[in-house]
Amino acid sequence: MIVEVCANSLESALNAQKAGADRIELCAELAVGGVTPSFGLLQLIKEHISIPVNVLVRPRSGDFTYSDLEFEIMKRDIALCRDLGFNGIVSGVLSKDLSLDYERTKELVEASRPLEFTFHRAFDWVTDPMAALRQLQELQVDTILSSGQQNSSVEGIDLLTRLSKKSNNCVIMPGGGIRDTNVVEFKKKGFNAVHLSGIKFHRTLDQTPQIAMSSPGFLRDDEIAVSNLATLKEVVRLVKEK
Repeated sequence: MIVEVCANSLESALNAQKAGADRIELCAELAVGGVTPSFGLLQLIKEHISIPVNVLVRPRSGDFTYSDLEFEIMKRDIALCRDLGFNGIVSGVLSKDLSLDYERTKELVEASRPLEFTFHRAFDWVTDPMAALRQLQELQVDTILSSGQQNSSVEGIDLLTRLSKKSNNCVIMPGGGIRDTNVVEFKKKGFNAVHLSGIKFHRTLDQTPQIAMSSPGFLRDDEIAVSNLATLKEVVRLVKEK
């Protein structure tokens, strides 16, 4: 059974390797579900980590429906990861109606080859998971990461089990709420892989900052934050006018 650790830093990746994990999914910003890690982190991972590493390619938080420019960023990030010699890519695209964006996902899969391809937890938003499974198998996706469309894999284990039984050539990998207290349940169900972060928080500061830098108002699944042209124009006009 493969144990994949979702690592958000070099330290997390080193701990995963020391613990005997089989594979790492590398990302940044777990608080928003993960985004593409920085170039500097990618380089250091290649220098310090010897187990297989799959890289999350997700240009921003929020939904999984992307503009043409965002999609171009994703393709360039995939090319970079391929050139750096990573084991795989973790990504995916949905349409606005929350169905699988077959054509764009196909383009990402093809751009990733010969690397492995995992379709990430965007799968947990699709309206017809069985149809999405069939489509992803057609695209020869290697792995689907899912919580069974629930808040945790334990809650979603029934759907995960049905998906696993229907899958012919795609590994269904439970992820979301996997812990030492429940992982054996997934082993007993016959899953071939599990995904977890194993995160524990630790304090790094000697003092508590007076103001917050995190902005809860930005944490929206169905909206994205974009600098507004009209607002920027007005500020520039006010500053520049004589």
